[in-house]
Amino acid sequence: MQLQQHQSELETLDVVVVVVTFESPEIAENYARETAFPWPILLDGSRELYHAYGMDRGGWRVIFGPSSWWGYLKLLLRGRKLRRPTDDIHQLGGDVLIDPKGTVCLHHVSRTPIDRPSVESLLEAVRSRQSEDASDRPQ
Repeated sequence: MQLQQHQSELETLDVVVVVVTFESPEIAENYARETAFPWPILLDGSRELYHAYGMDRGGWRVIFGPSSWWGYLKLLLRGRKLRRPTDDIHQLGGDVLIDPKGTVCLHHVSRTPIDRPSVESLLEAVRSRQSEDASDRPQ
C-alpha cells in the first residue's frame, strides 16, 4: 500500500511528509505531475542529506541481486507500475521520521533498492510517538 493512500490519516496525525531526492529538478517535477504527488519534494543533488543519514550507494550485487529482482516482481504482481531509472541506480535511500522537536523517531537505511518499511509501520511509529508525547504532558 502506498503512503498517498493514507493522506487523510497523515493529516489527522499532523504529519508533514517531505520527500528528498537527488534527481534533477525536471525529473522531480515530472514525477510530481505524473503521479499527482501531494507533498513537497526537496532536491539534494550533492546528497549531503543522504550521506548524513548513512544512505550510501549499493554495489552491483545489491542493486541487481536476487532480493532486488524478487522485490520488484512482488511489486509488479501487486499491480505497481515500475518506472525507468533516470539517474544513479546505485544510490540507496531510506526513511526518516523526525518529530516536531527534531528528534529522529525512525531511521531506516535501505539495504536494497526496494527495502522500505511498510506504510503501516511508519504510521505505527507516528502513533506510538504521539501517544508517548501525550503521556509525558502534565495533566
